[in-house]
Amino acid sequence: MENSTTPNLHSNRRPVAYKNETFIDSPDARGLRILSEYLQPLTHFRDEKIQDTIVFFGSARLTEDGPLGRYYKEARELARLLTVWSDNLPDNTRRFVVCTGGGPGIMEAANRGAYDANGKTIGLNIGLPFEQWPNPYITPDLSFEFHYFFMRKFWFAYLAKALVVLPGGFGTLDELMEVLTLAQTQKLENKIVIVLYGPEYWNEIINFPALVKHGVIGPEDLELFSFADTPESALEILKENLTKYYLEPEAPLAPEAPTPSIARSRI
Repeated sequence: MENSTTPNLHSNRRPVAYKNETFIDSPDARGLRILSEYLQPLTHFRDEKIQDTIVFFGSARLTEDGPLGRYYKEARELARLLTVWSDNLPDNTRRFVVCTGGGPGIMEAANRGAYDANGKTIGLNIGLPFEQWPNPYITPDLSFEFHYFFMRKFWFAYLAKALVVLPGGFGTLDELMEVLTLAQTQKLENKIVIVLYGPEYWNEIINFPALVKHGVIGPEDLELFSFADTPESALEILKENLTKYYLEPEAPLAPEAPTPSIARSRI
């Protein structure tokens, strides 16, 4: 007996792949999700005319009134001073914008300092088992949420012209050593100025001379970073080196372009 019903011509129509949430969330679409964590920030940085950044690393556990509270207060003040300086540079793009991991502690302090100066400030947040919420001082259009740690790290290094590394734990050490390794092995085309803030802390945590003594790094590797112990001294180190390498260089290290200036890897 023949089927007398007419098939519904639209019943088997499926959504296009990029609107299919089941597919987008699947293992097969992981590459697309990774790519989206590159393209979305790139679009926002271009729209906001962000040319490059100064990245602040440090512990999420530090509080303003805690045992290491001085570092919260001083990170805030340094970020404020840097933002006032960078916002007064003669350029139509935003240079040396304060950027953090977007969470509490030192990250909050740095974003807060830039906020105090009425400047733009970036937060690169990451989803963690113990939820890390973006702090309230990040510029709303420059607040990002990442799933992949390596894409978040990529964006830290991608725009950075300088790092300010304050006291921190495993995460801070990981971020510091990764950038030091890239600089030591000359994998970065552009110079990244690295300031270790709080020499009393850092010289207790890492025995840098011992690394030289045992021959696992060279004496010249100690020149990859500088120490500072006050917001004013850190500001002078950053201003001197950023001016030398990026504002008044004899031969510019990176060409001006409509897209963000990139700390590219060497080919």
